[in-house]
Amino acid sequence: TMCQSNTLQGPDLHAGKWLQFPQLALRRRLGQLSCMSRPALKLRSWPLTILYYLLPFGALKPLTRVGWRPMSRVSLYKSVPTRLLSRAWGRLNQVELPTWLRKPVYSLYIWTFGVNMKEAAVEDLHHYRNLSEFFRRKLKPQARPVCDMRSVISPSDGKILNFGLVKNCEVEQVKGVTYSLESFLGPRICTENFQLSQASSCTSFRKQLVTQEGNELYHCVIYLAPGDYHCFHSPTDWRVSHRRHFPGSLMSVNPGVARWIKELFCHNERVVLTGDWKHGFFSLTAVGATNVGSIRIYFDRDLHTNSPRYSKGSYNDFSFVTNNNKEGIPMRKGEHLGEFNLGSTIVLIFEAPKDFNFRLKAGQKIHFGEALGSL
Repeated sequence: TMCQSNTLQGPDLHAGKWLQFPQLALRRRLGQLSCMSRPALKLRSWPLTILYYLLPFGALKPLTRVGWRPMSRVSLYKSVPTRLLSRAWGRLNQVELPTWLRKPVYSLYIWTFGVNMKEAAVEDLHHYRNLSEFFRRKLKPQARPVCDMRSVISPSDGKILNFGLVKNCEVEQVKGVTYSLESFLGPRICTENFQLSQASSCTSFRKQLVTQEGNELYHCVIYLAPGDYHCFHSPTDWRVSHRRHFPGSLMSVNPGVARWIKELFCHNERVVLTGDWKHGFFSLTAVGATNVGSIRIYFDRDLHTNSPRYSKGSYNDFSFVTNNNKEGIPMRKGEHLGEFNLGSTIVLIFEAPKDFNFRLKAGQKIHFGEALGSL
């Protein structure tokens, strides 16, 4: 290009310089960006990337010809400070609303998300002092009858995203998108001496969970939408022996996002309750999401979620089996277990005989108390 520019004469010479100047300036600027630290680079590239995806007709595509590359949509979404936004939303939810403002605000929410207030224990909207109380509203006792059959019931209202056998230690969060069972639950806990057992392979990890010969490992994923009842209950008679809390991201668990981000449930903050039922291993995991930093387990007062700081990939364990309480926490089917402050996800992973059958269809709506499957 330098040889060609030297041969330009008169007006052509000025035109050539004018055409080359923006490209040279952009290349120099992009070269400076490449020397920045990764956080600084993300901060500088973020607004430009947003414009790249929002502006019509590929308005910023010429920038890619001079060396600039936009962040991927997944990287862009992961860079959003969802934990900070969730804490801010939590503070906003706890602000007491004036009595005259409660009905208009809650009515808008009811209309937007299709909430059935006839099922609520208290139908009067003026009763709820803030959004948090409204989200955590209780239901009338007769609104959710618990199935009495020999079955596992749905612990919450929601939508069935996936269910079935756990194969090759991979669990589907939505159809076609999987995550590692060991990454999701973390290393297996030995309930006798509370030492972490080392799983040398996927097969050995699965064998640590399946305690009875002839049994299989099953899973079920239930998505709670913002308009659903936000409390969750015990899905069967079982004994909770251990809690593991994974601090993490608070990305949306909407099915559309779950198809987009692999191992989304392993990235997000979650509380894993493990124990056993009459057929062996049983676990219930409450997965946090955007604006759902608060996960509450009623019998666990030491649990604190959505803390401002955490180490990526870290987790903390707590055992409910002690010298004074060797049985752990017994839970009856249908008993209150915990609550979210907005919609999120419940993941059940449990051991059962081979003749266990789910009575579900992917994508169907389900209510707390209805049967998920039975023997």
